[in-house]
Formats: sequence, structure tokens, C-alpha cells
Amino acid sequence: MSDLSIDDLDLCLLDALQTDASQSLQVLAAQCGVSAPTVLRRLRRLEAAGVIERRVAILQPQRLAAALGEGLTAIVEIGLDHQGEEHLRAFEARAVTEPAVQQCYRVSAGPDFVLVVAVRSMADYHALAQRLWTEQGNVRQVKAYFSIRRAKFDPRLPLPRHKGADKRPVAGV
Repeated sequence: MSDLSIDDLDLCLLDALQTDASQSLQVLAAQCGVSAPTVLRRLRRLEAAGVIERRVAILQPQRLAAALGEGLTAIVEIGLDHQGEEHLRAFEARAVTEPAVQQCYRVSAGPDFVLVVAVRSMADYHALAQRLWTEQGNVRQVKAYFSIRRAKFDPRLPLPRHKGADKRPVAGV
């Protein structure tokens, strides 16, 4: 991937996809000022290079919880007893296999890990806690913060400005 170069067209496409990945090739082409086949070629190249990891639907947790009757998000700090690379890798490997763990960050200057966890209920959180840190002998400290309300969530990554950045999306193309 080190040989990959990103130009203004790539930036335009990445910017548009971060806003709405369901846009058609024609809409993306109109937004970025190129043809649909060019868009398709570029998207395939960016996907093959791993720049575009995947395209997903982003669910709104409060609305989903209202419809299903439950939902709980927690930000959890984890401190390990032993911080050797093999211990850090072992905990990370366990954490990333858990479906409830949405995000897992190895951090420094504080806890060893910060997890973002989404579960249906406090009972589900407790079961996760048992599996990930209570049953594992290397977890020293756990501090959990339970979300009351999500004020902002934006999965977009900041990109350099590109030539088409000031263009408005073309509706209905």
C-alpha cells in the first residue's frame, strides 16, 4: 500500500462515500466531474488497496433501542497487570472477537485499552465483563462509563481539501 498515491479524484470519491456510501456511480461521477466507469475503476483500486475497508449502514442506537426496548453503550478503560507485548496482543485478540466490542484502542499514558461497547442490556454487559476481564487473570483495572446520550457520532476521517470540495452534491442524478 506504500506505492498507493491519492489524488484529487480519489479524495473527492472518499469524501463523498464517507457522507453516503449508497450513492450510485452516476451520482458520484457527477459530484467528482468524471465518468461512471472511471469512478468504478477508482473505487475498485481503493478497495483493493485497503483504503476503503468496507461499506456499511450506520444505525442510530437511540432509535433502534426505542424500537427494540433496550440498548446500552459503554466506554471502558482496561488496565492489565502485565503489559508485555504478548499480554497486550492476547487481550486485544480476545476483545476484537467479541461482537459487542465496536471499537478497541490500545492507548498509552493511562489505561492499556479503551473499548467502545454496545450491548442490549446491563445483563449482557455483565456477561461480557465476565468473559473479557473477570475470567482473565491479567486484567488489573476496569473503569466503565455508561452513555446517557450520544451527542455526536461521525465515522468520517479528515481528508485534505480537494478541487471538488466546494461542489454541492447533485440530487437525483
